[in-house]
Amino acid sequence: MKKTILVILIIMMMFNLSATGQGETSSADYPKGAITMVVPYGAGGTTDVTGRKFAVALQKQLGVPVTVQNVSGASGSVGAKAVLDAKPDGYTVHYTADSLGTQQVMGISDMSYDDFTPIMAVVNDPKVIVVKGDSKYQDLEDLLDEMKRNPGKVKMSYTGPGGSGHVQALIFEEQGYDMALTAYAGGGDCIIAVLGDQVDFTNSNFSTIGKYLESGDLRLIGISALDRLPGYPEVPTLADVDPGFTEYLSIPFTPLSLVVDKEVDAAVVKVLREASLKAVQDPDWLAFVEEKNLEELYKKYPEVDDITAFYDDWKSIVTYLLYDAGATKHDPAEFGIKRLAE
Repeated sequence: MKKTILVILIIMMMFNLSATGQGETSSADYPKGAITMVVPYGAGGTTDVTGRKFAVALQKQLGVPVTVQNVSGASGSVGAKAVLDAKPDGYTVHYTADSLGTQQVMGISDMSYDDFTPIMAVVNDPKVIVVKGDSKYQDLEDLLDEMKRNPGKVKMSYTGPGGSGHVQALIFEEQGYDMALTAYAGGGDCIIAVLGDQVDFTNSNFSTIGKYLESGDLRLIGISALDRLPGYPEVPTLADVDPGFTEYLSIPFTPLSLVVDKEVDAAVVKVLREASLKAVQDPDWLAFVEEKNLEELYKKYPEVDDITAFYDDWKSIVTYLLYDAGATKHDPAEFGIKRLAE
């Protein structure tokens, strides 16, 4: 009799284990330990800066450490691959930039937003144009005029093919402004390249340049948005100098999102999403958003369906710029770019 009861208990335990996905994490016991947030770029860029701040707010809600790990390389695809290679249990999450929506379109990798489940579209960090403090370019008009006079001679640092800097470069080129691009591992390195006279300018993110503006090491000469920044009303937008940019400036150039492997259990996704929605109400986070002039995408795209639709729109915009608008004068194959099958 005792053996029969023991056998029944074992069978019930095995059934329960199977029902929860062969030991997969469920919402009842998640999270029990530290969570790793993979940032697919080097330290100092907007993905890193905003990701670390968001991790602090998120861990307050989850009650466990959320540790940022920088895994840079190949325009963010190395970090994305690291997340997909990890166990899909919710203990490895991905704080990603827009490159995840462009890499597949450009043939850089086979990964895309489709490989992940969105938790939250967090913020958009305004793109701005900065030069070194003692640059010969006094204003945005000077810089654009030089691009027209000497195509391909003005040098810009960016985070590689598929990043927001590359998308902007395509927009510049469509408007007749041709520049030379040099790729770096992250936004922080792009700034260092400007300071070290390796390039003439970079289209940085506002959250990363505050201390350099205060010290005078960098000068802010342009805003890549429809509206000027509240704290810098004297600095023109690209459209102020050339109205041809107007139709492109309404899109979030650097949408930063929290996503997980699509194999992560739905119950765990729910826990992460609920914690994220509370995290963005944290007073310290809200102060950070205001200080850095960040656009709160979680208000613009509040539901998962809204986020997914936005990702699809972003992919369409990049496809248009690469292949339909004639933005690039080069054979896409020169950049390792291949068009997706229709």
